[in-house]
Amino acid sequence: MKKVIVPIDFSEHSEHALKAAALLAKRNNIEIVALHMLDLNIASLSDSASDIQAQSVFYLKLAEKKIKTFLKKEYLKGLNVTPVIKHYLSFREINEIAEEVKADLIVMSSHGVSGIKEIFVGSNTEKVVRFATIPVLVLKEELFDLNFEDVVYATDFSEESIPAYKKALQLIDFFGAELHLLFVNTPNDKFKTSTEMKEMAANFLNKSDQDISKLKEITFECESTIEKGIIRFSDRIGADLIAVSTHGRKGLSHLFEGSVAEDLSNHSMLPVVTIKI
Repeated sequence: MKKVIVPIDFSEHSEHALKAAALLAKRNNIEIVALHMLDLNIASLSDSASDIQAQSVFYLKLAEKKIKTFLKKEYLKGLNVTPVIKHYLSFREINEIAEEVKADLIVMSSHGVSGIKEIFVGSNTEKVVRFATIPVLVLKEELFDLNFEDVVYATDFSEESIPAYKKALQLIDFFGAELHLLFVNTPNDKFKTSTEMKEMAANFLNKSDQDISKLKEITFECESTIEKGIIRFSDRIGADLIAVSTHGRKGLSHLFEGSVAEDLSNHSMLPVVTIKI
């Protein structure tokens, strides 16, 4: 890992993400890209082109001054920190910028939302998770170390998730953590028998080029929802981090099917790293 990108909105939550990135950087000599998305959608029908340009320059200069002050932190001294300010249009752009600067990881902190607000508004972090093609580390609170020792990786054992699983293995190896592979069986049309689960797991390990002996290390949980199964298992073993792959569903498919990764990003108090399938 050589570069992480941290979206900055000058809030306490974004500073939590920045501190986590600093912990990574100090341990592994990683460059931090501090990204501020500047909302310049301030034009009205009565504004002239020169007025709009003048306002844009004003707000850009203001943002440059603010991010410079924000990054004057003791914990960032001696680290390679690059501030980047971009005109905000959509959360898809954060992923485009991450790809442009060749970042390996996006680090964010989530406020978390629920209920009607979650359906119609969602959290900014949730939107980034939905569009990101690189892994996203989502935090709920300030971390004082990144000594992840036990990582739960939840999977559905689908063949399409194998590339994401291999990326997760690289991250887990980077953190020097122990992997706990988890499958959550739910009482719906996707319910699997014990034999079906073991066959799926064996096929998954085989096609992932993993030792089939790891089958005995996999945990099969039964729970009403996948999210509950992941959180309860993680709590039971004292996990430090949850890793999960995501399809990045959008629109109506997201509304009606939901996304386990986004739900975990909103509701889990443990750090969650999401990896796009």
